[in-house]
Amino acid sequence: MADERPAVRVERDGDVASIVLDSPPLNLFGDAVFAGLSASIDEVEGSDARAVVWRAENDVFTGGVDVNVFQRVVDAGGERPGDTFEPLLSVVQRIEALEVPTLALVHGLCLTAGLEVSLGCDMIWASESARFGLVEAVVGLTPGAGGTQRMAERAGPARAREFVMSGGLYDAATLEGWNVVNRVLPDDELLEKGMRFAQRLASGPTKAHGATKRIVRGFLQGGIDRADEITAETAGALFATEDLQNAVRSFLSEGPGKAKFEGR
Repeated sequence: MADERPAVRVERDGDVASIVLDSPPLNLFGDAVFAGLSASIDEVEGSDARAVVWRAENDVFTGGVDVNVFQRVVDAGGERPGDTFEPLLSVVQRIEALEVPTLALVHGLCLTAGLEVSLGCDMIWASESARFGLVEAVVGLTPGAGGTQRMAERAGPARAREFVMSGGLYDAATLEGWNVVNRVLPDDELLEKGMRFAQRLASGPTKAHGATKRIVRGFLQGGIDRADEITAETAGALFATEDLQNAVRSFLSEGPGKAKFEGR
């Protein structure tokens, strides 16, 4: 019987929702993965999850986009070629827009589309053996789902040019040094420690985490001046949240670190 598992699924562990890529052996991005990823984002957006993890099963995180997808565009005479990338770019943008913390847990080989989705997450943790690449140059292409600009956002424009133009593979330690990867862990510790950290994020002040994301986005869009413009209102609005009100009372009556946050 054919394997009927979805290519992408959502798993729940308490307040953490994991979007799991599972299309063995190479987790290639083809029609089933594109559709499953979009449906998974729909599910997460409509849920009460307070943190989201992006991870993959199998030895390879992803071998990237199935080149047959590109062949179809070539065979069609290149008509509306942008349609190939717009759905995935939309997914990356939707992940960035989530009001809760997002964490990519990357192991093994992580190429093209899977890396672009990872770069849409707030943070990337990687295993020591992980290798990364935006290798579209091998087929005469440049990344079409936002990978170039998101590498530039984290690593700077010169690093992004090198990373994309070289078409090379880079290890996790190098990308940690470039500020692309937040943390590198032993292979056998990535999932356990990454999920533990995701649970920590999910148990925190969810509304405050969302405010932090908006302020960082303001900085990326308009520098310190833009971030300063929105900080007072964004942070000040948190005084109306139940979590802040309860935490302030808890701090005064019990001391720091005793408050329980509910995400409200």
